[in-house]
Amino acid sequence: MRRQRMMKIAVIGAGTMGNGITHVFAQAGYAVSLIDVSQLLLDKAIQTITKNLDRQIAKGTITENQKNAALANIVAHTDMAEGVRDTDVVIEAATENLALKLKIFGELDRLTPPQTILATNTSSLSITKIAAATKRPQQVIGMHFMNPVPMMKLVEIINGYATSPDVTQTVVDLAQKVGKVPCVVKDYPGFTLNRILIPMINEAVWILQEGIAGVEEIDTIMKLAAAHPMGPLQLADLIGLDICLSILNVLHEGFGNPKYAPCPLLVNMVTAGNLGVKSGEGFYVYTAGSKDLVVSSRFGK
Repeated sequence: MRRQRMMKIAVIGAGTMGNGITHVFAQAGYAVSLIDVSQLLLDKAIQTITKNLDRQIAKGTITENQKNAALANIVAHTDMAEGVRDTDVVIEAATENLALKLKIFGELDRLTPPQTILATNTSSLSITKIAAATKRPQQVIGMHFMNPVPMMKLVEIINGYATSPDVTQTVVDLAQKVGKVPCVVKDYPGFTLNRILIPMINEAVWILQEGIAGVEEIDTIMKLAAAHPMGPLQLADLIGLDICLSILNVLHEGFGNPKYAPCPLLVNMVTAGNLGVKSGEGFYVYTAGSKDLVVSSRFGK
């Protein structure tokens, strides 16, 4: 019996999500092309993947040989045409910007074979709209990984209006082969995860703005009463307050429902550049090398 050929994977974007997706596929034995316009970002991504693999060695979950095999499966490219040549699945993990994604998918449609599946890691943008930038909407699908990708099991699989059932099944199977749990959902603003999660975070910010409870109180209540591993405000800092705001805007515009309107405090924090972990301050202050959770002085008692 002939052994089935392993699919070739390309990942567009070497940021946090892109390097995590690359890590997972490379560790599972897939040949991965990691593509970005910046060689500096590509080098940083490989360093991050190497560091995370070293952590797995320290925990005893992989061996040095397995680490080396995973790294050998990754080839970095600054040339998209070269990186996506002869790939079976391309996973776009660029910045959450619709205009940028439309441009990328238009290029991918031109550069890849007709049978190549084009997936996007978007957390809220319309799969159907992204697919419309191509001449193969039946081959376009959402593949929304969770952060941090190597640790989180869920992959939200989102069917666009024209996504082929065969493409959906292929992507579901692929997610399972890399140790993930796929959940198939339909293409509506925020999909399922963020339609539930982000309004909850927004409500927590409203409670803070109205002075009903403080940062620590809000997070402690949700951790102890709802069994959440971290509170909604700490989670918002981890996700990035700019990302939370962007998703709320997608929900608000997509449904036209005032219940999704962003809290003014969240808007002000993003405008001021206080984006959470990535900027060093959000609802909490983040100091390099420290694991202590310190509430921002702006929200002190």
